[in-house]
Amino acid sequence: MQAHEIDYHIYGEEMQYVEIELDPQEVVIAEAGSFMMMDNGIKMETIFGDGSGQQQGLFGKLLTAGKRVLTGESLFMTAYMNQDAGKRKVSFASPYPGKIVPIDLTKYQGKFICQKDSFLCAAKGVSVGIEFSRKLGRGLFGGEGFIMQKIEGDGMAFVHSGGTLARKELQPGEVLKVDTGCIVGFTKDVDYDIEFIGGIKNSVFGGEGLFYATLRGPGIVYIQSLPFSRLADRIIASAPKAGGSGRDEGSLLGGLGRMIDGDNRF
Repeated sequence: MQAHEIDYHIYGEEMQYVEIELDPQEVVIAEAGSFMMMDNGIKMETIFGDGSGQQQGLFGKLLTAGKRVLTGESLFMTAYMNQDAGKRKVSFASPYPGKIVPIDLTKYQGKFICQKDSFLCAAKGVSVGIEFSRKLGRGLFGGEGFIMQKIEGDGMAFVHSGGTLARKELQPGEVLKVDTGCIVGFTKDVDYDIEFIGGIKNSVFGGEGLFYATLRGPGIVYIQSLPFSRLADRIIASAPKAGGSGRDEGSLLGGLGRMIDGDNRF
């Protein structure tokens, strides 16, 4: 066992957080901004890369951290070590409504591939790197799904999904077609590619994008109903425009409402 063996408990329904129980000298690593709370006796330290120890020396550490930059993540991660004589707990929260998925890498042959922004935290010793695609279709049209993260090792890791989570177990040769942003992650044996939807009407008027992902079994796939990009687009579309007061500007009710409120801007 190379990674630290940690215990955990997930709390909540829509806005979940995971509580990690650390034995003395045990360490958990996490993305910046995911910390929620911790017991006294836990030391927090910023580290280069993932702290897995797979890369030795300054060049190795820079290479590990540089790979994280390619996925849009920070150069640094945060390590939480229990320096007390007894068990201590540290908790990490979901960034937006959804589910936290515990990934036991020993059950997935030591590797799990996930969206670049879904990783939450993991036991020290788990390696968090990048999964480059060798297929042209993914490289040109993959969008959110082009550069994905790979989580490797023999410990526990936790990823986050938006909205409702679906777990699909694909049989050999079974194909699932998914919006690229809705993929949370999948096991190493799943074959992943990008396909063109096709058709002039679909391309021009479909409103769902020009491409989708095809996932071919065998393997396990996790799908999210509300990717953050989709949530952000809805929030931006509903936000007040400069000089205006929101989406109700063009409606009769919106105009009457402003008149009642004493707002004479039309």
